[in-house]
Amino acid sequence: MRAIGVLEPGGAQLSALRLSRTLRAHGVDSRIVAGDATPAGLDLARAHGFEVEHFGDVGDLQWRPCPEFAAWLGERIGDADLVHGHMFGAWWAAATAAPPDVPIVASEHNAVAWPRAGHDDAAVPAARRLACFFAHGPATRAWARGIGVPDERVVAGESPIEGLDGRPQSGLPAQRITFAGRLHPDKGADVLLDALELVADPPATFLLGDGEQRAELEHRVAALGLQDVVRFSGWQPHPERFIAGASVHVVPSRREAWSQSAALAMGLGVPVVGTCVEGLPETLGGRRGMLVAPEDPRALAAAIGDVLAGRGHADLEAARAYAREFTPERIAGRYAAVYRTLAGRGDAAARPAA
Repeated sequence: MRAIGVLEPGGAQLSALRLSRTLRAHGVDSRIVAGDATPAGLDLARAHGFEVEHFGDVGDLQWRPCPEFAAWLGERIGDADLVHGHMFGAWWAAATAAPPDVPIVASEHNAVAWPRAGHDDAAVPAARRLACFFAHGPATRAWARGIGVPDERVVAGESPIEGLDGRPQSGLPAQRITFAGRLHPDKGADVLLDALELVADPPATFLLGDGEQRAELEHRVAALGLQDVVRFSGWQPHPERFIAGASVHVVPSRREAWSQSAALAMGLGVPVVGTCVEGLPETLGGRRGMLVAPEDPRALAAAIGDVLAGRGHADLEAARAYAREFTPERIAGRYAAVYRTLAGRGDAAARPAA
């Protein structure tokens, strides 16, 4: 059973769905349930071949322990060999409700920054129940250890990416900037808009994504006079059709454990400019991309301008090689080995080291 705290269009959810679909080729069947789910999230699951039962629209089960959700989940575990919970609300519920002989696996795809009240106290007893914790990014790894997950159970989380053979769709400007992600303050699209104002003659810029910040960003575009530059393209199931052939892909995040869109752009041979936060120095290290300080539109504009002028150079071959490590087949094989080991059906030596 795969339990997702909030099923909506987003990187963590897309990663879980891709993983579940690809695991079928490794003999692992997945039943997916969710806490909260949006219509767009349910449609995304159907596009990957899954009908998802969800608890209800109760609000923010990504970050909140909910005993009612735990009870609901416990009634549905049935004969599952293992439960993998994505986001705190889901793995807390699984750890609370699952029978003691069912292994519980957790994934945190982003650094834990409680949006309202903190729940570290609730996380500590749940952490004792976890057989494995997939931590995406250094901040998440540190938090897992801080709530008491033993070091040998904290494993680097990885997300599969698709579209590495993508081609640009017709009609796109030859020179363009791309951004892909939820329109949420964490992703820093507003910083990109402020930077574009400082770039001389900025090319067409495509914001691929949607979210709570969209109206605010649209007003900002108007205020900055960038209506002829910035294009809101909405959530895209195939972002590679915009990113392939772009002049530069920008990841201006305030928080980012690991960026799927950065890895996709790297695999497509597109230069990436990102902020020096959390896991992005690992992703873009070794000259695979260019890093600037967060919350600094002027530095971001300078880096974008350098790439557009041919002065900013990344090691695009190293970037491509890095991205190829995250194919769905490789990632699914790794997770399948962990699942089989924890369920008593595999060789313990196959389990990746922390």
